[in-house]
Amino acid sequence: MSVVGYARVSSAGQSLEVQQDQLRAAGCEKVFSEKRTGTTTEGRDQLELALGYVREGDVFVVTRLDRLARSLVDLRKTVDFLTAKGVGFRCLQQHIDTTSSEGRLMLNILASFAEFETDIRKERQRDGIEKAKTAGVYRGRPQSIDAARIAELEAQGLGASAIAKQLGIGRASVYRVKSSLGRPASEQSR
Repeated sequence: MSVVGYARVSSAGQSLEVQQDQLRAAGCEKVFSEKRTGTTTEGRDQLELALGYVREGDVFVVTRLDRLARSLVDLRKTVDFLTAKGVGFRCLQQHIDTTSSEGRLMLNILASFAEFETDIRKERQRDGIEKAKTAGVYRGRPQSIDAARIAELEAQGLGASAIAKQLGIGRASVYRVKSSLGRPASEQSR
């Protein structure tokens, strides 16, 4: 059995040393480290290497849950992947250890509370929007692209690429606006 650690900080100016020291003190024989954003698990090469490295009977360790994942979906996906491989998961600061039934219970309780809080937040947001609509003050997200300006530039003979460059938007956005104005597809390809 191996104990494998994973350390992550968000920016190049931050130090990995504290996490690495804590992981080694917790018995990690190998520590994978990287300086990458934690908003998603996508593109985190060292995390992918660490998950590929661990074998059945190993334990995967992080110092805090947010070092592994910032979303419940990513956390559950990663822990489920480890479980399917027969690898335990430990989080030092939140005292979670899925190699014990209490640890699995604690992880599921924390995950349930996080999901519940997200649902409540969404309900409050929907209620606020409905109240604002009823009061006649809700207008939705302000339009970020001026359709009239696109039509004006198009009338000057500019094509979609030139319009996009001048307005600092994507070419696809220009085509979407043209489409919403009911322009035929043949005119949109200019």
